[in-house]
Amino acid sequence: MNITKAHQRYKNAKGEDVPGTTSVLSILAKPALIYWSWDLGMKGIDYRKVSDKAKDVGTLAHYLIECDIKGIKPDTSEYSKVVIDKAENAFLAWLDWKKELGEIETVASEEQITCDTFGGTLDWVIKKVDDYILVDFKTSKGFYFEMPIQVSAYKYLWNFAHPDKKIKFEFLLRIGKEDAEFEPRKLGDLDKEFKLFMSLLDVYNLKKEIEGT
Repeated sequence: MNITKAHQRYKNAKGEDVPGTTSVLSILAKPALIYWSWDLGMKGIDYRKVSDKAKDVGTLAHYLIECDIKGIKPDTSEYSKVVIDKAENAFLAWLDWKKELGEIETVASEEQITCDTFGGTLDWVIKKVDDYILVDFKTSKGFYFEMPIQVSAYKYLWNFAHPDKKIKFEFLLRIGKEDAEFEPRKLGDLDKEFKLFMSLLDVYNLKKEIEGT
């Protein structure tokens, strides 16, 4: 398993290139990120160095969880003890949360799915009794506006590819970038979020058409 992943490319059934959910959502403004960069600059701190360090902690925590899901032994040799200790705190919280779920079955992990107009890679789909549950991991300092929008797109993709295994519940699992804190959040109805995603997809495609790309 690679700790860092290359940018995914998606093709629909006709062999046409289609955007991924992350690319579509990139057209949204991210005021929290802008303020964070500005605040660090005012304090004389290079945001790139802070970002790299935070990415190490959050990325490693995410990686440890992926290894647990897939039942493989993680390789942490590239990381310092400080980073490993922080990431392991998140991993222990993950084990507690997973235990609370009770008896579950992994149905899919990092599954790439493409419909006619967009694609995405789903982190984890599980089955509990007769219910299918979609779980998306986010490495971030908080929960942001675009996150449930992306999950709504993932839900659509899964239901498109697996109409006999439709998603009943969705969870966002946040892993803190700097301290690797672990915070789960159950989502509600995502119909409005998906309508917004499809509107963003229209804007994204029009933008590409105008740019000639």
